[in-house]
Amino acid sequence: MAQQPEGPSVRLLRVGEQVRHVLSDILQRGDVHDDLLARHVVSVTEVRMSPDLRHATIFIKSLLGQDEEAVLKALRTNTAYLQRAVASRIALKYAAKLKFLADDSFDEGSHIDKLLRQPKVAQDLVKDEGEE
Repeated sequence: MAQQPEGPSVRLLRVGEQVRHVLSDILQRGDVHDDLLARHVVSVTEVRMSPDLRHATIFIKSLLGQDEEAVLKALRTNTAYLQRAVASRIALKYAAKLKFLADDSFDEGSHIDKLLRQPKVAQDLVKDEGEE
């Protein structure tokens, strides 16, 4: 009996990456006629596709995290246009429903880095290195 691989399949990753590229291109070229989106640089950091390819969760980050909630609201307002634009550029059986979320992974990473640089933690790390 073959064991199921953990994590998304290669096809899910490939389609997610295609959606990410298409959305990045649309946002970069300013195809969405929204003043708020025109004023902000928005990065599409990751796209996670559902196993049936009918839903795409899009993680975004606005430049320097400025007005992130307003940018998310603008993207959600323009979801129908973005879904049609993505569907017209990627040949799939169904147009994926898009869901936009803020990408907090950068904030979490900087928080962990900040914790590791605290004097008490750094002191413990130096002790561990000396013991090896």
